[in-house]
Amino acid sequence: MFKCIAAVGTVVWMTMFLFLYLQLSNNQTSGGDSIRAWRQTKEAIDKLQEQNENLKDILENERRERNEQHRKIMEQTHQVPVNSDSQSLPKPEPIKQIILKSSKLGSVEQEVQKRMLDDRIREMFYLLHSQTIENSTKTLLENQMISLMGLSAKLEKLEGSEDERIKKRSEITNRIMKSIKKLQNPKSCGEANTLVCNLDKECGFGCQLHHVTYCAITAFATKRMLILKRDGSSWKYSSRGWTSVFEPISKCSFDEAVGKTELKPFTDPSPARVVSLGIVDSLLTKPTFLPQAVPEQLLGNLTALHSHPPAFFVGTFISYLMRFNSDTKEKLEEAVKAIPFDKGPVVGLQIRRTDKVGTEAAFHGLKEYMEWTEIWFKVEEKRQGKPLKRRIFIASDDPTVVPEAKNDYPDYEVFGSTEIAKTAQLNNRYTDASLMGVITDIYILSKVDYLVCTFSSQVCRMGYELRQPMGADDGSKFHSLDDIYYFGGQQAHEVIVIEDHVALNNKEIDLKVGDKVGIAGNHWNGYSKGTNRRTYKEGVFPSYKVVNDWRQFNFEALLD
Repeated sequence: MFKCIAAVGTVVWMTMFLFLYLQLSNNQTSGGDSIRAWRQTKEAIDKLQEQNENLKDILENERRERNEQHRKIMEQTHQVPVNSDSQSLPKPEPIKQIILKSSKLGSVEQEVQKRMLDDRIREMFYLLHSQTIENSTKTLLENQMISLMGLSAKLEKLEGSEDERIKKRSEITNRIMKSIKKLQNPKSCGEANTLVCNLDKECGFGCQLHHVTYCAITAFATKRMLILKRDGSSWKYSSRGWTSVFEPISKCSFDEAVGKTELKPFTDPSPARVVSLGIVDSLLTKPTFLPQAVPEQLLGNLTALHSHPPAFFVGTFISYLMRFNSDTKEKLEEAVKAIPFDKGPVVGLQIRRTDKVGTEAAFHGLKEYMEWTEIWFKVEEKRQGKPLKRRIFIASDDPTVVPEAKNDYPDYEVFGSTEIAKTAQLNNRYTDASLMGVITDIYILSKVDYLVCTFSSQVCRMGYELRQPMGADDGSKFHSLDDIYYFGGQQAHEVIVIEDHVALNNKEIDLKVGDKVGIAGNHWNGYSKGTNRRTYKEGVFPSYKVVNDWRQFNFEALLD
């Protein structure tokens, strides 16, 4: 791994020098008119050099870690080298429940640093891609960065290590699922502590399913069985109720679990056997178990094995809730057969065009989605070392998008249903056809190799969430055109500063190592926006100078 990281660092330096040389050459030929372009180039070089210094730090840490490992081996044989510099290394805090006992996997630190390197290369690409510099130079540098991203992507599959990670992640998924099923199927329905969830929140399908997920996580955190009010029979999306498409969430019915028992408003703790949970928007104080909290029993493992532990945890609950009945399974299998997943990678595009565009979300043209789709295919070609056929699946509420893609991008095989898009329009929603259509879109989006969408869309986030607990680490295999991942009503998403930053203008904020920052979003240009909890100042800062500070909670219902 050290050699791979060293190679990446060397290529980054070569890229910077090439960048400088080409810009100097251009400036010599263009005279005084190139001053503005030179300033932009210098700013880009400064930022790239700053990030390269960080890559050098990673190399130094990796070298010290190797020395430390060597020292421990020598200690065991009473041959400790005299000049070891690893004695000055700080001792890492113990992480609970570490299961990485495999010759194919590195230490927790190695797994995390490898993923961090991949993330920082991607952030460098965002920075470069956003620059307004001379076209031929920018293209040359972007191609170099695409090559780097392809090289970085290879690391996760070296020596069969990813197969081992898939196995470990699947074990965690099974553990959570087993715990949910035990709580949902008690010995006595009429004696179990129960939480009642009203399915009919006034919003769209994705919003409603996220509401039930919030209910499920709350029930799990408080060790209660989740029951849908009237078993979801009055669900506005289907006259036949929840079980028209999904399996029952418990062996207990509403009547068996609740009967004539008076429903008390949810509080935690509560002496009442049966409580009723309102919508998350009505909470005055947010419980510490709300997303994006992760079980403290699993955080160590997930930090090492997965790039987005909260999405993994949320996705496991959605996977449990969306267990399809036999009729739905049959329809979904037919829909998946229409897409040749076995012939090569497929990128999924979820394009929302009707509700909330212009109010809660901005309009994004097809060209913008396709730009990031093409970038991913180029990276994947570098990773696999061969040309790839372009295939995309489009899920949209606009029937014109699929024909537009087929017409404007003839080199792409385009899959998607205009009929489903018609059922997704506002005047056709809350019908059985619309319900089956949105479920089909979400299900297929959970099967693609990469996802391009807007995370302001609940359907997009559901497709992303469902991908996570399936074994592969799909936490970073997406590009959102607007928001970072979030869960509606969540606790504040915070990050920890790992490198100091001095604001260069009035839009930026100062950072000191150890500061907590409430993250508001990633601008996908090398910068993120947030509020420094120490200084209370809001502004932008380089994205690579922080790491996620995932919240944790002791979910006692989680089985060993």
